[in-house]
Amino acid sequence: MMFPLVRELAAKDASIRVPVTVTCRVLKLARQPYYRWLKSPVTDSELVEAYRANALFDAHRRCHSVVAAASVDVP
Repeated sequence: MMFPLVRELAAKDASIRVPVTVTCRVLKLARQPYYRWLKSPVTDSELVEAYRANALFDAHRRCHSVVAAASVDVP
C-alpha cells in the first residue's frame, strides 16, 4: 500500500515536503481513498487478518520448537 508513503512525504517535519496532491498524481492514486485511509489507517478486516496471521505464526513457532527439541541428540 502506498498511502503510508504519501503521508510520510507530506509530513510537516519531512526534509523535503511533497504535497499530497502531487504525490498522488505521480503515483497515480486517487486522493479520496488516501484521505479515507488517513482517517482510519487500519480497517477491521485488516486487523482480524493480522491477528489470525500472528496466531498462525505463533502456532508454527511453538510446533517447530517442539520438533527441534525432539530432534536434539542427547549424549
